[in-house]
Amino acid sequence: MNILSKLKETAVSVVPVMAIVLFFGLTFVPLDKILLARFVIGGLFLILGLTIFLLGVDLGIQPMGERCGAELTKKRSLLLLLSVAFVIGFIVTAAEPDIQVFGDQVRGIFPFVNKSAITFVIAAGVGLFIMLGLLRTVLNFSLKWSFFLAYILLFAISFFTPDSFIGIAFDSGGATTGPMTVPFIMALGLGVSSVRDDNDNSFGLTGICSIGPVMAVLIYAIILRSGGAFEAQQASDLAKAGEESAVAAALSGSGNIFVQIFASFKETAGSVFHESLVSIAPLFALFVIFQIFLLKMTRRQVIRIIIGFVYAFIGLTIFLIGVNGGFSQAGAALGQKLGSFALERGGIWYVILIGTGLALGAIIVCAEPAVWVLSEQVEGVSGGTIKRKALLVFLSVGTAIAIGLSMWRAVSGFNLKIILIPGYIIAMILMIFCPSLFSGIAFDSGGVASGPLTSTFVLSFTLGAASSGQGGNDSFGVIALVAMMPLIAIQIMGIIFKMKQKKIANTGGEA
Repeated sequence: MNILSKLKETAVSVVPVMAIVLFFGLTFVPLDKILLARFVIGGLFLILGLTIFLLGVDLGIQPMGERCGAELTKKRSLLLLLSVAFVIGFIVTAAEPDIQVFGDQVRGIFPFVNKSAITFVIAAGVGLFIMLGLLRTVLNFSLKWSFFLAYILLFAISFFTPDSFIGIAFDSGGATTGPMTVPFIMALGLGVSSVRDDNDNSFGLTGICSIGPVMAVLIYAIILRSGGAFEAQQASDLAKAGEESAVAAALSGSGNIFVQIFASFKETAGSVFHESLVSIAPLFALFVIFQIFLLKMTRRQVIRIIIGFVYAFIGLTIFLIGVNGGFSQAGAALGQKLGSFALERGGIWYVILIGTGLALGAIIVCAEPAVWVLSEQVEGVSGGTIKRKALLVFLSVGTAIAIGLSMWRAVSGFNLKIILIPGYIIAMILMIFCPSLFSGIAFDSGGVASGPLTSTFVLSFTLGAASSGQGGNDSFGVIALVAMMPLIAIQIMGIIFKMKQKKIANTGGEA
């Protein structure tokens, strides 16, 4: 077990974020000392939890997913493969804690939306598209054409959807890519591809799955509008009031500092324990069913995978306690203060606000659990020719630009389509010149970049800024931008990689 190396890697990813927040919180935009103390403790929990979680993924979740994909493919029953894929996608997504939180956020803006209905709509979208993704792999249909046709249909549907639901729909694609579901889905795709001995199709399943909920929510919004559900609402006031209350709550507090800090983490631990249990239980139940009817692994293999699940559960719990116990609240408070200064004083403070967003985006994506899983899988599948560090650099640059754009939108309130439509057009054009393997990695990266840390700390930071600016009327769209930019960044990396390989081949031929 390489626990020390994983601990070092996660610490290197998280500590710079802590340094940025502490620098601003202790100097230019002073934050409450209790909040900063909770932030530091939360950061330490986050490092420890992420380390343990990644060990659990290596031991249990990833091997299980690969075995399931391989064994289902060996059965040579397309109906069985697709049916199981739909059930896996639906059950795991419906149980994902991020989806429950997302449903509450949507209802906060649009009270007429039924939480259960939108949850099942999103889960059905994931189930359908994981089924289509595996069907594409089995039939060896072009990955690039799959993405091209899917996004053409997606944007065609979006023109009939209310603008106020566009951000919600695209954010739903990011909300489905939780820390438990993504490693399993990626491993499932790798398992199916391994039987076919086709590395070019090893990635892309997560990217295809992310399209499903977006399309499903767009259609759901069209149905709601046709039924007359969309009425004039003061969405701006609701979002702004809710965020200001949250930030105010984060900044308030009196009494003994240690008692307050302990109480906040104790309260968080109860809900997080339940979330982690609900998140991991469906996957473990599927493992038991698959072991009985499909996998039939040895006792030693079963024990190893069970230990992996235990590690993953403990790690995810500690990770989420850190994120929710103080990490994300500090982000909201910092975002609100920087946004207020930018609006009140202008000039350099706009640069500081957007620059802080760029820096946080570049760093924080490297602390996402699923990003580590993806980068390790890419390096493994490519035989080390695609370096993990290079992938993380391009992913960081893409995410940094996305967060920078989000901060600009938070204080200006421009229409999300102005960025999304040109961005996806560029991504589609890049697919023409990019190797298929990198296109698959790119679309998977879009899903894994918008994980729990980005969806909590960065989202809180952006919403804090939006509550002070003109972007508060649309709380959604941050995750959509984070999910889009890696499609461009990683495919540019693929084109550069292709050019270098070609140059090396030509040089070798001349030699």
